[in-house]
Amino acid sequence: MNLEYFLKKRRPNWQRLEALLRQARNHPRHLSASELEELGRLYRSIASDLALAQRDFPDQQVTHYLNQLVGRAHALIYQGEPLRWKQLVRFYRCTLPQLYRALLPYTITAFVLFWVPAIAAFWAVSTDQEWIYVIQGPDVAPLVARVEQGELWTEIAPGVRSAAAGFIMTNNIQVMFLTFAGGLTAGLLTLWVLINNGLALGSIFGLLSIHDLVGGLAEFVLAHGPVELSVIFLAGGCGLYIGDGLLRPGLLSRGNTLRRRVRIGVQLVLGSAPFLVVAGLIEGFISPSALPWSVKALVGLITGALLHLYWLGVCRHATERAPDENTLL
Repeated sequence: MNLEYFLKKRRPNWQRLEALLRQARNHPRHLSASELEELGRLYRSIASDLALAQRDFPDQQVTHYLNQLVGRAHALIYQGEPLRWKQLVRFYRCTLPQLYRALLPYTITAFVLFWVPAIAAFWAVSTDQEWIYVIQGPDVAPLVARVEQGELWTEIAPGVRSAAAGFIMTNNIQVMFLTFAGGLTAGLLTLWVLINNGLALGSIFGLLSIHDLVGGLAEFVLAHGPVELSVIFLAGGCGLYIGDGLLRPGLLSRGNTLRRRVRIGVQLVLGSAPFLVVAGLIEGFISPSALPWSVKALVGLITGALLHLYWLGVCRHATERAPDENTLL
C-alpha cells in the first residue's frame, strides 16, 4: 500500500478519534451514547490501521503516531472503575459490617483464645509470682523489679504524647496485620499471637494484683482497650478464617479458597485499620491524662459500644450475602 494514499484515506478517522478523546477529558461520561458508539467503532478501525502500518510502514512516523493514538483510546475505553467516595461510603455502610457478621464465629473463637489464657495466667501469677518468669521468660525481670518498687510504666509526659500516639498506632496496626497474616500458616501463627498476648496481659495483671497496682493499669486501659482489643480479635478471626480455609477448602481447590478468603480478610482488616488509629489517639492522649477514671471508663464504654453497634447492627435490612460473594472495592 502507498503511504500517501494510506494517509489521505484514513487521516479523517484519526482526526475524529483525537477529537473524541479530547472531548472525553479522560472519562467516557463526557460523551453521549452515539459518541461512545462512534468511539468504539473508530478504535477498532484504527487498531486495524495500526496493524497495517506496522506491517507496511514499520519505520515511518505514522506508525508511532497510530500506536500512541490507539493506546490513548484503549486506556479510555478499558479503564477500571475509579475508587469514588460513593464506593467508599457503600463499603463502610454495608459491606464491612456484613463481612464482620459473616465471620463472627471466628472472631468469637479469637476472643476465647485470648481471654482463656489471660485468665489462667492471671490466676497462676497472682497465686505465685514466680509463674511470670515461666510465662514471659527472664527478660521480664526489670519490669518485675519496677513493680515491686510500686511503679507503673504507663506515665506518658504531655510533651511526648503526640510521638507516643504515633508509635502506639503503628504498633497496634502491626499487631493486627501479624494476627491476620498468621492465617497463611494454617492459623498457627494467629493462634500463637492470640494466646501469647493473652498470657502476657494476664500475667502482668496477676503481678500487679500482688502489689496492689491493678487499679492503675486498669485505669490506663479503660479508655482505649475496648476498641483496640475488639479490632485485634477481628484480625484474629480473619486469620482463623483463612487458616480454616487452608485446612478445609471444601468443594473448591485449596488455592481458590485461599484467594477468596484472603480477599475478604484484607477488606475487613484494611477497613478496620482506622478504628485502631482512633484507639491509638485515645491511648496516646486520654489514657495517660489526669482525667478521672470515670471519664476514661465512659470513653471506653461509648467507643466500644458504638463500634459493636456498627458492626452488629448496621445494614441488617439489606440482603446479607455469603462472604465469598463479596468483592474488593
